Amino acid sequence: MTSAVGVRIGWADLPASVRAAVEEILGDRVVAAVSQAGGFSPGTADRVRTAGGRRAFVKAAGAALNPVTPELHRREARNTAALPADAPAPRLIGWHDDGDWVALVLTDVEGRHPTTPWREDELATVLGTLGRMADLLTPAPVPDAPSAADLLGDDFSGWRRIAADPPADLDPWATGRLDGLVTLAERGLAALAGDTLAHVDIRADNLLLDADGRVTVVDWPHACRGPAWLDTLCLLANVRLHNGRYPLLDRYALDTGAEPAQLTAVLAGITGFFVDAARLPAPPGLPTVRAFQRAHADALLPWLRERLDG
Repeated sequence: MTSAVGVRIGWADLPASVRAAVEEILGDRVVAAVSQAGGFSPGTADRVRTAGGRRAFVKAAGAALNPVTPELHRREARNTAALPADAPAPRLIGWHDDGDWVALVLTDVEGRHPTTPWREDELATVLGTLGRMADLLTPAPVPDAPSAADLLGDDFSGWRRIAADPPADLDPWATGRLDGLVTLAERGLAALAGDTLAHVDIRADNLLLDADGRVTVVDWPHACRGPAWLDTLCLLANVRLHNGRYPLLDRYALDTGAEPAQLTAVLAGITGFFVDAARLPAPPGLPTVRAFQRAHADALLPWLRERLDG
C-alpha cells in the first residue's frame, strides 16, 4: 500500500532564527524533538519538549523547500486559530512568519493513526466524530474560508484536462465515457454548496486516536465551506484506498444523508483530480506524492464505475 509519507527535514535543520522564534513562543529552550511520519510537507513535523518539560508540535517550512507549503501553513494557522475550543483539533499556541519561513506551534496530541487497512470499530469511531464535528462547525466558524466549489474548482476540472489529452494508460472504461465524466464532475462541483467548515483532507494520517478512543483531526490548511457530508466522503475514499472493495462502504455512503447522485458526482470530481494529477511531474520537495495520487486513482476509479454501472 502506498503511504502518505514525504521527505522531511527535522528540527535541527531549521534556520537558527526560526528555532529561536519557536522557543520564544514556548517560553523555553527546546531540548528534544522527534520527527513524525505521515503527510507530504517537506518541512518539519516534530513533537518537541522544552527544558521545563512543556510539549508541543512544531511544523515549519520555507519557500526553498516548496514554494506552496509556507502559504499552506499560513492558511492552517488562520483556520486553526478560528476553530471553536471544543472542535476535535489541536489548538494553535502561536506561529512565526518571517516572509520566507512559516512555523506553527500547536498543542501536542497523544495518539496514533487509525490502523490501515481500516478496522470497523475505528472507522465507526471516526465516522461518529466527523458527524459531531460537522454539527459543531455549522455555520462555518471561519467566515473568510473559501467555498468548496472555489477551492476545488480546478481539481474537479481533471476529467476535462484528461479528455483534451488522454493518457495512453487510461482505463478503457473511462476512455469510453470521458464526455460523461466531465459533465458528472461539473455536477459534483455544483453539489458542494453548504455552510459547514469541512477539513477536505480526511485520511488516516490526518487523524489521531488516543487511548480513550477520542479522535483528533489534524492539518487544517484546506478548510472550506461545503456540505456537512463532504468530510465523510473523503474518509470513505480513504477506506476504499486501504481496504479495497469494502462491503460496508456504500452503506456508510447512504448514511451520510446526501443524495446518492450527489455523492457519485462529487466522487467523479475527486477521482478525476487523482487520475489527472498522478501523471504530472512531482512538485519540488514532494517526490512521493504522485505515487500516492496514482494509488488513489487506481482505488477510486473502480468504485466510481461500480456506482455508475451497478
